[in-house]
Amino acid sequence: MSKRTAEAEDGINPLKGGNRPEPMDIDDKEMGDFEDEFEDEFESEDEIFEAGVDGRPDVEREAEERAAGAMDVDNGTFIVGRNKLEAGQHLAPDLGTYEMLHNLSTPWPCLSFDVVRDGLGDNREKAYPATMYTVAGTQAESNREKENQLMIMKFSGLSRMQRDNEDSESEDDDDDDEDADPILESKSIPLTSTTNRIRSHQILSQDPSKPPTTLTATMTESTNVFIHDVTPHLASFDNPGTIITPQQNKPLSTIRAHKSEGYAIDWSPLVPGGKLLTGDNDGLIYVTTRTDGGGWVTDTRAFQGHTNSVEEIQWSPQEMSVFASASSDGTVRVWDVRSKSRKPAITVQVSNTDVNVMSWSRLTTHLLATGADDGVWGVWDLRQWKGGAQKPGPIASFNYHKEQITSIEWHPTDDSMVAVAAGDHKVTLWDLSVELDDEESKDTAGVMDMPPQLLFEHISEHAKEVHWHPQIPGTLIATGQEFSVFRPIPVVYGIHGK
Repeated sequence: MSKRTAEAEDGINPLKGGNRPEPMDIDDKEMGDFEDEFEDEFESEDEIFEAGVDGRPDVEREAEERAAGAMDVDNGTFIVGRNKLEAGQHLAPDLGTYEMLHNLSTPWPCLSFDVVRDGLGDNREKAYPATMYTVAGTQAESNREKENQLMIMKFSGLSRMQRDNEDSESEDDDDDDEDADPILESKSIPLTSTTNRIRSHQILSQDPSKPPTTLTATMTESTNVFIHDVTPHLASFDNPGTIITPQQNKPLSTIRAHKSEGYAIDWSPLVPGGKLLTGDNDGLIYVTTRTDGGGWVTDTRAFQGHTNSVEEIQWSPQEMSVFASASSDGTVRVWDVRSKSRKPAITVQVSNTDVNVMSWSRLTTHLLATGADDGVWGVWDLRQWKGGAQKPGPIASFNYHKEQITSIEWHPTDDSMVAVAAGDHKVTLWDLSVELDDEESKDTAGVMDMPPQLLFEHISEHAKEVHWHPQIPGTLIATGQEFSVFRPIPVVYGIHGK
């Protein structure tokens, strides 16, 4: 749900324009005297002005109006997590704030997914119906865990919202595009355990005519991490009749270094061949590297330093040997893989609760965003992290969500935009370029405690993870009870002005 301006109060409407009456032709000299029927009530004009419109001095009345205005809250705005639905009530999105909105269901909910880059081109925000590819891991019921699977999916037929005021000729031309129904095609690889987190990595082919090799790393509840090559599965969507063999469903490698399950996993964006970090609930982090021969080697010397579970790992987008980790011990630690001690170089306490998620900006590489269990998310300037006794503070912090932050991600091409998902069933979009001292930006339609940086709210039941699509600007995908693909109208995220 996006922010909206408050409705005009009942009975107060703007004056409508119209023709003015012609001025009367009056001869002042012939005009007689009229008796003032209010002569006894007001002795002078000065007294009238002093009394004001309601019989009180203007100063007193204006002070009261200002006080009332400060308490004027738009009670008509429903805010998830603050307001409660009455019996029989259901939330419905304001479709006028979306350019695209689709929900797609899978056999079981997915805790985690990743967007796969495709060969359809970049900057496709005007290409409808949209098509996109993703990978995800399921969370089946505990007594049916053998039904879990790694899903390789193609979403197609993603049409944009119909507009009543669109040009009729344009609508006729685009009828086929606009009326397309969304389609979810999938290929599955059997797994016997819930996927806690999944991430994809692509290795570019030396032959430009061939697609890249797409790898997935799946961290499961069983403690094992599986690396699969899903290139043939992706290719099968556009090649009808393709049969995926059992051999192609087998993992290229299984990482068995972890003795407990985990959620932290990340591919290095600077190592084309493939370099993977994985962290577990024992606080241990391992690095796995692809060899020149195509095999995989896991260094059994774990990185140690956290006193509780490792919840998130992010490679530096700029330095090949540096990564950061977030933990339930409330800290973020920065490491160098070349360190023989396997100890962190910098440790910063960023929360008094679990730090669940983290995102390292790939555009402004000294910015790191974190999200914690208390619903607070913040942005940190790594240039202030010098180590030692000094404790740096966040350069921005928001306590808007009322449940734990479950996902956070910087916009791929706009270093001021952040997407956040939380346990209060919300996915929110934020614009950090909005200045706190900007008076105009403080207008939040009378809704109290509404940060001016908050641009958009999307409701996603049990929201677990959200990602921007790297090739379709302004488009997001969220997973929870089901998949939600949406794109707010351009005025919301403002890519036209950035």
